[in-house]
Amino acid sequence: MTLTELKYIVAVARQKHFGHAAEACFVAQPTLSVAIKKLEDELGVTIFERGGTEVSTTPLGAQIVAQAERVLEQTAAIKEIAKQNKDPLAGPFRLGVIYTIGPYLLPTLVKTMIQRVPQMPLVLQENFTVKLIELLRQGELDAAIMALPLPEQGMMIQPLYDEPFVVAMPKDHAWADRKEVSTAELKSETMLLLGNGHCFRDQVLEVCPEMARFSTTGDGIARTFEGSSLETIRHMVASGIGLTVLPIASVPDMDSTDGMLRYVHFAKPVPDRRVVIAWRKSFTRQAAIDAIRDAVLACDLPGVTMLDEGISVQ
Repeated sequence: MTLTELKYIVAVARQKHFGHAAEACFVAQPTLSVAIKKLEDELGVTIFERGGTEVSTTPLGAQIVAQAERVLEQTAAIKEIAKQNKDPLAGPFRLGVIYTIGPYLLPTLVKTMIQRVPQMPLVLQENFTVKLIELLRQGELDAAIMALPLPEQGMMIQPLYDEPFVVAMPKDHAWADRKEVSTAELKSETMLLLGNGHCFRDQVLEVCPEMARFSTTGDGIARTFEGSSLETIRHMVASGIGLTVLPIASVPDMDSTDGMLRYVHFAKPVPDRRVVIAWRKSFTRQAAIDAIRDAVLACDLPGVTMLDEGISVQ
């Protein structure tokens, strides 16, 4: 039994496809298949049910995969322990960021990190929350910046900032000159939302009760269009298709009267999201986490409230 074989079975269990798992592991499919068959023969069990378009894990195989995940995480921890006598700020840091935060935080964050900790370059990856957590568990990321709530227990988290939401609309909309809009008023509008998989979509539906209520009926917000990114949706709003909800850090200038868009604040209680940095309990470069957090707090993100709170377990 080898760590490579354990990595392969974890990949197949997650991808539910031998070919896709091989691509994720950067090996040829025959190499991966032979290694997994060797492991099954050694253990005398069947880990995966072959056949059909999707590979499934046997009940016993699921237990083996779960244990393999723990072994791989502990292996990564051993490597971290070996580094702890060295400078925790030396060497690359693998940081994940969700799609609805990355474009607005990373340019300033990277510049700040280069100025403050040039010996610790950031290796960045943007992705969905679920995927980032998976990469954290596998030890392929050191930390990730995401928004609460997280769909995973057992992660260490530290708050970074609270970010209010605002309403974006075409410049000729009837509300364009208003100071604020209530969430209840959105039920009469055609709304543009991110597609399934984006946590910001879920956050908007959760913190705007009227939007959640009307998202499953034949009225108001049921007339929605889904976009793949906030920038795509922003352009759709500018063309007059409808309204959308945006995190305030994505808005360059709330008071701008130029261009095709207008931005209006929500009436109290203002919906918002809490952005945190999350990492594995076994990760030992705490000084690196602190350096990233301090750099985020030094970033000039318009409209957000920076937080100075302690570490907790999600």
